[in-house]
Amino acid sequence: MKTNSNTMHEQPLILDGKALSAQIREELAQDVAAFIAAGGKQPHLAAILVGDDGASQTYVKSKVKGCEQTGMRSTLLRFPSDTTEAALLNTIHELNNDADIDGFIVQLPLPKHIDELKVTLAIDPAKDVDGFHPENAGRIQLGLPAFVSATPMGIMTMLERYGIATSGKHCVVVGRSNIVGTPISILLSRNAEPGNCTVTLCHSRTDNISAFCREADIIVAAVGRPHFIKADMVKRGAVVIDVGITRVDADNEKGYVIQGDVDYDNVAPLCSAITPVPGGVGVMTVTSLLINTLQAAKNKLK
Repeated sequence: MKTNSNTMHEQPLILDGKALSAQIREELAQDVAAFIAAGGKQPHLAAILVGDDGASQTYVKSKVKGCEQTGMRSTLLRFPSDTTEAALLNTIHELNNDADIDGFIVQLPLPKHIDELKVTLAIDPAKDVDGFHPENAGRIQLGLPAFVSATPMGIMTMLERYGIATSGKHCVVVGRSNIVGTPISILLSRNAEPGNCTVTLCHSRTDNISAFCREADIIVAAVGRPHFIKADMVKRGAVVIDVGITRVDADNEKGYVIQGDVDYDNVAPLCSAITPVPGGVGVMTVTSLLINTLQAAKNKLK
């Protein structure tokens, strides 16, 4: 999957998350089989879904399918949107103490009456395969072994597998969420490969974001606003990673289309490499979660 990103392309290199994910899942299935053959138990991922958010349901289904593809076991725990915070915390406590569950995730967003931070803090860091717990976040900052948040981990894997040069490059991250923007800025700045970027973290209060983006060798767009990154914000030859996945109303069978944070049609011709939406970072997010689940099972065996 490696390629040379330093060569200018008449057509951009498409960082195909779907193809790369399929390749990694084949590798993962072999790793799972070998782990079980060596005496390990079948890795078991649980997911908690509260309410009936359409995007969340689709995402959780893809996680269940990913477990099936790689020989892992999955459990989906569904709760109505009026579930109390206390009931959810009790379920988390049960999963923390269930020896058969190697890792679990609580699908976000949660209904407004439930405190997401309180829920995150309640998860055992050793089973926090989403990488949201402060203990895992802190270990990432210190360069210690940890569960890396699934989306940033997926981005780093894409950069590595496609051979995108990062050392010495200027990377602009647009968006400072605890789930994507902040952790990917840390990962890209670390003394590692991929890494060693000079990172600028932009956000809603940044004056003249366009000027920062035009200086970037690599742009990571994680702001959650469809087509926020326009062609006049991207210099020729840049690498653009689009994390955005927003449902936009449309007159079609589904009633919506999925759009990224990047105006793909106009930005892509300028790029040396770019991720599509859908089929880019989103698919890699689920695959990263599966990698973390196997690692959680291995950690327990140790």
